[in-house]
Amino acid sequence: MHVPALTDLPKIVDLFAGPGGLDMAAHALMIPAVGIEWDDDACKTRHRAGLSTEHDDVRKFGPGSFPSADILAGGPPCQTFTVAGSGAGRRALDQVIGFARRMAAGEDIRAELSELDDERTGLVLEPLRWAIEAIALGRPYQTIVLEQVPAVLPVWAEYRRILEDKGYVANHGVLHTEEFGVPQTRRRAILIARLRDPKASAPVVVELPKPTHQRFHKHNGAPQIAFDSGLATWVTMGDVLNRRAPFEVVSNYGTGGDPKNRGRRTHAEPAFTVTGKISRNRVIDSRIANPSANDYTRFDNSEAGLLQTFPAGYPWAGNAVAQQIGNAIPPRLGVHVLAAALGLGTEDIAAALKRLENWEAPAQPGPVESDVR
Repeated sequence: MHVPALTDLPKIVDLFAGPGGLDMAAHALMIPAVGIEWDDDACKTRHRAGLSTEHDDVRKFGPGSFPSADILAGGPPCQTFTVAGSGAGRRALDQVIGFARRMAAGEDIRAELSELDDERTGLVLEPLRWAIEAIALGRPYQTIVLEQVPAVLPVWAEYRRILEDKGYVANHGVLHTEEFGVPQTRRRAILIARLRDPKASAPVVVELPKPTHQRFHKHNGAPQIAFDSGLATWVTMGDVLNRRAPFEVVSNYGTGGDPKNRGRRTHAEPAFTVTGKISRNRVIDSRIANPSANDYTRFDNSEAGLLQTFPAGYPWAGNAVAQQIGNAIPPRLGVHVLAAALGLGTEDIAAALKRLENWEAPAQPGPVESDVR
C-alpha cells in the first residue's frame, strides 16, 4: 500500500531532517510535515521518497517562514557530541548551556557561536532559537519534539527548564530503541514539550513513550529474556533481514576500549547501533567454522535501512547512503515519540506502524518546496 505524499500545509516543521526518519513517522501518523535539510544526498533521497523538503540551511529560516506549522521537531547534527566523533560538542557542553540561558534572556549570541571549535556544535541551539522566535511572534509551537545522542541530555535538561519558564510542560530522558521494536540497540536523548492551556480544566501531562519490548542485555554471554515482564521480546536482525542462513555480525568498532576486541552479535540478537560505518561491519554465515577474509559479506543499503526500520523499498539516493542511514532517527521510534508528544493512543500507533510497514515509494517524486513565504 502506498501512502501518498501529503499536500496540506505542514503541521510539523522538521529541522535537520536528514533522509526522512521523523518525516516518515509523521506521514505514517497522517500528519503533514516539511523537512529542512542542507545535505545534497539526503535531499535526493527525500525527493525520491516524496517528502516535502526545503533544501537549505536551517539557520536561514525561522517560524515565520512556516506559518502553518504548530509542531517543531528536530535532530541537530550529532557528530561533535557522539563518542565516535571529534568530542568538540562534549567539551563545549557548559558553554552551549550558557549560550542557551543567554538566548532565553533575549541576547543575540549568534556571532559568538563562530568561536566554538566546531560550528556544528552550535546547531544544537537552533531549535531553541525557533521556539523563542515563535513565542515572540505570538504563535508559540503547541508541541516540540527533539532527539539527539545521550551526551546532549544536559542541553535538553536546560531546554526543559527554559521552556517550562515560557509556558510549556516538558519531559526528557534517554530511550532505548530496541524497547520500541527497532532491531538494534541504540540510545537517543529525547525532549518533549507541550504548551500549557490556561483554559484547560486539567493540567497538561507530558510523558515519554512507554516501552513495548524488552530491553536487550546479556548475562554470561547469553541474551536474557524476562518472561514475566509483560513486554514483547526484542526484534532481532534475523526477524527483519531476508538472509536464509544463520549469521554473525562482527562490528567495525572495538569493545571495552580495545580496538582489536570486535563486538559480535548473531542473527538472533538486535544489531549494534547503526552508524554511518555500518557498511564496514562484517557478516558471516554462522555455519562456517573457520571463516577467511573471503567468507565475509556486508550489509547492503536496504538491509541497513531495515535495521533502522525504514521500509524495504525506501528509495535511497545520492552518495554516502550508509551515512544517511546512520544519521537518521528510526521511523518506528519516531512514531512512538510523536504519538506520545501528541497524546495519541495505541490504536493510532498500531495503524501508523502498519502504514510504515506497507509503504511504497511514490511513482512520481514528491514536492521539493514547502509553504515558505
